[in-house]
Amino acid sequence: MLASERHGSGEPLVLVHGVTHRRQAWYPVLDRLTDQREVILVDLPGHGESPDLDLRGRSVDDTLRAEFQAFLADQGLERPHVAGNSLGGLIALSAGAEGDARSVTALSPAGFWENTRQFGYTRQIFEQACAVSARLGSRTELLARTRAGRTVMYGTLVAHPGRVSPDQARGDVRAFLRARKALRVLLDAASPFEREISPDVPVTIAWAARDLVLPLWQAQVARRRLPHAEHLTLRGVGHVPMTDKPTLVADILLQGSAAAADAAHFADTVDIASLLPAHTAAATPSTEAVWA
Repeated sequence: MLASERHGSGEPLVLVHGVTHRRQAWYPVLDRLTDQREVILVDLPGHGESPDLDLRGRSVDDTLRAEFQAFLADQGLERPHVAGNSLGGLIALSAGAEGDARSVTALSPAGFWENTRQFGYTRQIFEQACAVSARLGSRTELLARTRAGRTVMYGTLVAHPGRVSPDQARGDVRAFLRARKALRVLLDAASPFEREISPDVPVTIAWAARDLVLPLWQAQVARRRLPHAEHLTLRGVGHVPMTDKPTLVADILLQGSAAAADAAHFADTVDIASLLPAHTAAATPSTEAVWA
């Protein structure tokens, strides 16, 4: 069974981390949630303290879906709120499509590239990280000890590497090394998310303005594929936003998992063209909700 932990009280909110990460990725926002939600953190198969990713003749999508559904059943969770980052965001969206989630909040979710070439950019980031860690071997963990080393480690993932503590960095290094086997399988099987989610399931998709792993233009693909969702752009954060702006991320998670009748409207609409590189701005709608 997947490794997990539960905190707080209120409506259940399951938080799912991204590829090569671990459930502790959510610790920076945890204390901001537990007064209002029972928060369930889970390690994905092949990650953290969970068992290896074992396909047993199934596709990767079928395996992740079955493992997540089995986890919910084991925890006694019937249609909880589900939120995730990156691969975790994709799993949250899939749970929404399956009818397993009461609401879905996805932070820079995977699955919104349009072809293999576009995904090749993201794939290369992870393959390079694997190559570097293989060359460094046991010395990889030394990067976590210094601010400069953490900047190298997190420069692609977060907007503010200096906010990551040495202890968190050491744990993340170990999590990455442990997940490399699963990573190869997941990269080979990666495919776009093109499923429909019932309009009865509230969906929030929040994309990091400084996302260097799944670039911001993919938010526009998500907007086309899931037009009924609430689409947000988050200023000042990277692909893994929890350490960049914990309060902002917690607010998004609480709003996304609020009862539909009580959900407040998000921030005023602003021009996001100024946030984007010149070559992408022309293809971007002129307005979108942006959280600072």
